[in-house]
Amino acid sequence: MKNLFLIAKLDIAESARSKWFFVYLLVFGGLMALFFITGITDSVVMGFTGLSRLLLIYMQVTIVILPIFILITTVKSISVDRESAILEYMLSFPISLRDYYWGKMVGRFTVVFFPVLLALILGIGWGIFKGGELPWNMLFIYSALLFSLCAVFLGIAFFISTIVKSHDVALGASFVVWITLLAFIDIALIGLMLQNRFNDNFIIALSLLNPMEVFRVGAISLFDPELTVMGPVAYFLLDTFGQKLFITYSIVYPLFLGIFFSLLGFYFFKKRDLL
Repeated sequence: MKNLFLIAKLDIAESARSKWFFVYLLVFGGLMALFFITGITDSVVMGFTGLSRLLLIYMQVTIVILPIFILITTVKSISVDRESAILEYMLSFPISLRDYYWGKMVGRFTVVFFPVLLALILGIGWGIFKGGELPWNMLFIYSALLFSLCAVFLGIAFFISTIVKSHDVALGASFVVWITLLAFIDIALIGLMLQNRFNDNFIIALSLLNPMEVFRVGAISLFDPELTVMGPVAYFLLDTFGQKLFITYSIVYPLFLGIFFSLLGFYFFKKRDLL
């Protein structure tokens, strides 16, 4: 366990020295600052006001930017170490494969989750400063949603990083995963509905297998329990799940996927030629 945390600490220090981490901080911190400057907390749009309006826009930005940032910065984690012989060097020490793999994951998760959580806390702090009330329930649930979203894409990234040997291939695979999941939020599913080739309920059920869509609907339900912005789909979701059960599903399902892909990646990491 000591070696695991040493690897995690090393990965955090390495990430903090890299340029992508400062870009990552700038994107989320800068976006939140932009929201403050433009006065989003003072606006009223479709019934959303103040802090709820700020967090709703932050959610819409997060769902697009966060997955691709996690994928492109993490997918090279093991493949680059393998190509640059760092992996061989690290394993020459009394460090087990388990300590190396899970240490890298703990370190990288800390790096990708901390900035988005910090931006969320800053946003809520600003909303309180502007006269809003502290939404403890919303803060904890939205933090849990962000946690599960980071977990699923981190797991996918580590899985890709262990099954490919070239970091260029790993980057290409990460873009394919991101574009596919992003397309199946709306574009591809709307196309299937318009063609009437599949039952509508089947298409909606298919969309609920997409962790990005699950995060999106779960986050919207915090601000709009009736899901009025989603139209007729809301009736299917509310009748099938209900708000509380769907929020639970929005947290547990991506987290389960993240753990599954992490374990699958560790399995291939142990079985494949490491060097």
